[in-house]
Amino acid sequence: MNKYALSSLLRQVGLIKIGDKIRFYINFIKTYRLRKQFFKENRDVKLPPAYYIYETFNLNYFSFYNKSIDTAKWLIGHFEKYKTLENISILDWGCGPGRVIRHLPSFIDNSCKFYGTDYNQKYINWCSKNIINVSFNTNTLAPPLNYERNTFDIIYGISIFTHLSKKMHFAWFNELLRVLKPGGILFLTLHGNAFKEKLTEAEKIKFEKGELIVKSNTKEGHRTFCAFQPTSFFKELVGLNEILEHIPGDIKNGKPQQDVWIIKKSI
Repeated sequence: MNKYALSSLLRQVGLIKIGDKIRFYINFIKTYRLRKQFFKENRDVKLPPAYYIYETFNLNYFSFYNKSIDTAKWLIGHFEKYKTLENISILDWGCGPGRVIRHLPSFIDNSCKFYGTDYNQKYINWCSKNIINVSFNTNTLAPPLNYERNTFDIIYGISIFTHLSKKMHFAWFNELLRVLKPGGILFLTLHGNAFKEKLTEAEKIKFEKGELIVKSNTKEGHRTFCAFQPTSFFKELVGLNEILEHIPGDIKNGKPQQDVWIIKKSI
């Protein structure tokens, strides 16, 4: 039985979160030396608790910290194609334990303001205590956000819609537009065609017809709740707003990469 079949079985019997927690403990033991080495080499770096890191990334601390710097620079490269990065407000929607947003102030003009929001109160508590130059806020699983209309110039969400139901896709897309300024940029990553290998044959047929595929039987928003977004479905979600860029994900070293979508608020 391959890992996708096992995951599907655990999901069907309602044990997917328990299976994922067992996987965490196995990885926690396996990565002991690597995690110890990270703190030996980076004594001044503060990292979230191990389970927070596992839930939102993986337990390779070097990767969690250093690749997040690369991700921050990668985001900036996309942002600056469409916005002058001065005197603007940037929101990390679904910031988790601050993996990426913690690095942005180091690479963007200090006239900019940075914000992070997440529905996990524990993540926000940790971020608020340990990350400077960023304002953090808690949201709930469903909208609204605790921000006024037309607040942000840029909003990004890295693999957030990938853990939401169809109803929440529409609710959250509209909410993000509400707090985004006219002409503002929305940057999202999604499970596109590269992730079809994770679907059953029946799910693949529906996906290719343009249907959103949701693997649930677990808590919505959790890493084990998975949604897969065909191109036609997402274009329907975007509606009359302008798609500035769509970068389809590919397969790198045997691992599927997420699609990138950059949207301009037009309505």
